[in-house]
Formats: sequence, structure tokens, C-alpha cells
Amino acid sequence: MVFRSEFPDVPVVDLPIHDAVLGGAARHGDRPALIDGVSGECVSYARLAAAVERVAAGLAEAGVRHGDVLALFSPNTIGYPMAFYGATRAGATVTTVSSLATPAELAGQLGDSGARWLVTVSPFLPTARKAADLLAEQGRQLAEILVLDGAEGHRSLADLLAATAPAPEVAVDPGEDIAVLPYSSGTTGLPKGVMLTHRSIATNLAQVDSVYRPAEGERVLAVLPFFHIYGLAALLNQPLRCGATVVVLPRFDLEQFCRTIEEQRVQALVVAPPIALALAKHPVVERFDLSSVEYLLCAAAPLDPELAAACARRLGLPHLLQGYGMTELSPVSHVVSPLERDPSPGSVGRMIASTELRVTALDGAGDDLGPGERGELLIRGPQVMKGYFGRPSDTAAMIDADGWLHTGDVGFVDDRGYLYIVDRVKELIKYKGYQVAPAELEAVLLGHPQIADAAVIGVPDADGTECPKAFVVRVPGSGLSAEEVTAYVAGQVAPYKKVRSVEFVDAVPKSAAGKILRRELRAREAERHAAASEAAR
Repeated sequence: MVFRSEFPDVPVVDLPIHDAVLGGAARHGDRPALIDGVSGECVSYARLAAAVERVAAGLAEAGVRHGDVLALFSPNTIGYPMAFYGATRAGATVTTVSSLATPAELAGQLGDSGARWLVTVSPFLPTARKAADLLAEQGRQLAEILVLDGAEGHRSLADLLAATAPAPEVAVDPGEDIAVLPYSSGTTGLPKGVMLTHRSIATNLAQVDSVYRPAEGERVLAVLPFFHIYGLAALLNQPLRCGATVVVLPRFDLEQFCRTIEEQRVQALVVAPPIALALAKHPVVERFDLSSVEYLLCAAAPLDPELAAACARRLGLPHLLQGYGMTELSPVSHVVSPLERDPSPGSVGRMIASTELRVTALDGAGDDLGPGERGELLIRGPQVMKGYFGRPSDTAAMIDADGWLHTGDVGFVDDRGYLYIVDRVKELIKYKGYQVAPAELEAVLLGHPQIADAAVIGVPDADGTECPKAFVVRVPGSGLSAEEVTAYVAGQVAPYKKVRSVEFVDAVPKSAAGKILRRELRAREAERHAAASEAAR
């Protein structure tokens, strides 16, 4: 069966993203749009809108033209949205780059996207220059590296803002022109450029209105990276479109995070699971007054219901909100509304407007399933990406002929229409014919008071059977043993789901958005297996 959103459809929004977000800036005038959570510097809506026009003019003077690709390589700053919307206003496509990128990774994205312009900050300039050198070795030259905070020999944000020419007149085609080109691995494989049009992003913002819309003047804390589509959409596009105030932090540090909430009287938190975990368990939280927080929205990866409840209790909230989406969905399909009194515990919410969902069987037949049945999630709506940049075969494998995007996620819909995410299709562990979801075991592990973090993957045993292995981070001072861990899990799950081996680690590898990088753990295990096999010869 096809599940359809219970909310009325919304019309397609055919506006450039900068107009969709800042079209109402004049009405908000002197209201704070951005606040630097470290320095306290404030940028009003009037100043932000004027800055976007000036940056667009400055970029046009520098040679940026409609259809050019500009790479934005920067941590969160109050200058980031000026550069981002200024670039789209100038007609460019922005490819957002992880602030953790190495020179090789940056050069790879610059080369793949065809970026001619690179905007960065002075601490990242050595990486940017090395990436430019690597690109030059491949016969490609960047037109220019701009440094937002200034560096000798490079144009700065101040230089762009000082442009005196009028902003360029650019004819943007919202349905065809790519506004943002973030990179995602999709369901599997190497990162690919995700083509998100002005229309798909602007329409997705209107779709989200059906369940979530920040209030005018509401203070939202932005610590998730703007380079990630979750941070870009939930912490810049949506709040700025609604007249909220975005309090910007460059990175997550729990003490600074809590202090900023207290000092700025932040009302809304939009986070990923690692932050929810820290808020639920870390003792430093007790030192701060977080009573201003009215709701917390967590997305990017599944959040265990018990962990969510513990975090809510710590913050004095009735419950936490969750959401679901992916880069290829511009990025939202489901959200729990802050106005809901009794959402289904542990769910990622109901479908936003103009969205359809199918749950298909995992046995290869692809039959549609009904409420309560687990399968792969397929989603259709105006928020679906245009495709993967330069990869038509990958696009065809992701989006079928009927427009359904195959998410690679496993989940089910309850009888109230709430979606639950179980795990990734590719990450399910096949133990003797049974399917074991790593996320389920991770949730059990995180319930142990001496476990600070955990990840689970499948590894082959001596007989070649894939078995669950847990990577566990102990709380400081804990003497927890592997035997105690396996016994703890065995007492709470069916026999076939038991953790068969445990390795204690200092940290679980995660992406900037908080997703566990199980592929790194699998690669580590594969290297060990290969080394052991070589030694045995």
C-alpha cells in the first residue's frame, strides 16, 4: 500500500533559495537574525539581507557567473550565510564541504563538482592551498580562493561587502538550476554530489510547515554544521525564513553549548544523537540553567526511546522530537511537531505535506507492506533530488521510473501514521537466517550506566557466520568487562540477537552529523582478518 501524508498538499515553490529564505527580511528589520554564540556579535535581518546583496555584487565583480560552482569550506560562523546566500544570489551553485576534509578529500570534491571558486577561512587556508595544488596537478586551476576572515593576498568577506556595483540580475530557473551540491554516500559507495534545485529545497521548507515552523523571534542554537544538509536546512533556511534568531556556534563543546543556552536563553535545540546522549548522561549539564529550552529536535540517526526519555527528563521536557530525512530528500520527509502532546514514543514523526511512502519487503520480491510491517522505505514527493551529479547510473539505481526514491533504510509505520526507523538495509546483520538490526543492539548497550557510547557491526566467526560485535566506550573510571557486556545484552534480547564479541574503544567513529561510521569499523575488522590470515600462512 501507499501511505500518504494526512496534511493538505502544498504548491510547488518556484523561488530561488535566497528569496525563499530572506524574502521577508525587510519585515523583520532590526530583529536579530544571527548571534555569534562566542563573541555575542549580532546581525539583524536588515543587515543580513543587505550583506547578501553586497556579497553577490562582490562575487560578480570577481567573475562569478550564473551556473558556476562555488565551494564553501568553513565552520559555522555568522559570515557563512552571507557567503552562501550571496553565492546563490549571484547565480552560483554552492557545494558545501565538510570542515574536517583533508586536502585530498577537498581536492576530490572540487574536481568532481567542477568548482572554480573556493571560499574558506584562514585556519583552513593551508588545507585549501594544498587541495588547489593537488587540483593543479590534475590540470585544473581554481579561479580564486577567498578567505572570509581575511588573509594576505586573498579577497575577504569585508572586500565583498565593500563592492559598490549593483547586485547582478540573474535569471534563476528554480526547477532546473542547482542551488546546493552537498556530497552524500547515498545508500552505499563513495560520496556523490546530490543535485538539489532551488525548487526542491524551497518547496521542502513549505512542506515542513505542516508540522514544524519556528516562531518569529524564537532563539535556535546552531551547532550542527551548516555544510551538512541537516544543519543548512534546519538551522539556517527554515529559522531565517520564519523570522527566528539563529545563535551560531562553530563546533560542539558541551560546556560551551550549555553556557550559550543559559546566556542567550535559547528556546530550541536541533541536534544529532551524540549531543542528545551527552545531554542525557554527562554531569556537566547540571551546572547550567537550561530552563529556557522549550523543545529539542533530534535527527540524522535513530535515537533510542529510553535515551530520548532520559534526555527529556534532564531538560524538563515532556518528550524529545525526532525527524527523518536524507540529503537526497532536500532533506525532510517526517517530523514530530513541537505542538504534539502524545507522539508515538521513539518514532521520527508523521509525513510532511505532499509526501508519499511505501514500505517494501526485504525478501527481494519488493511487495508493499502495511502498518506494523518492516521493510525498506521508498519516498516520493517534490523534495526528491534531481539526481547525482554526473552519475546517471547511480541516480537510476536510487530513483526508480515512477519517481520513488529507495532510501536504503528499514522501518515501519504504526497504526497512527508515525514512522519508526530500524536500521539500514546494507547494515542488517544476517545471523543464521535471522536479521539483526545494529541500531537495536546499540540502544540496549546505551542503557547500561557504565557505557558512554557503542556501535555494533556484523563480523564473521570461525565458521564464516556473521555475528554481532560491539565496540564499547566505557564511562571514565569504569572497569566493565566484555563478559558483563555480553551478559547484559543477552538478558534483554532474543538469543539470535546476542552480542558475540566486545571490543573496548576510546571513541566510536561518527560523521559530522552524528551518524555512526560502521564502514570504518568494518574496514578495521577486514584489515585485522587479512593480517591474521597472512600471519597464519
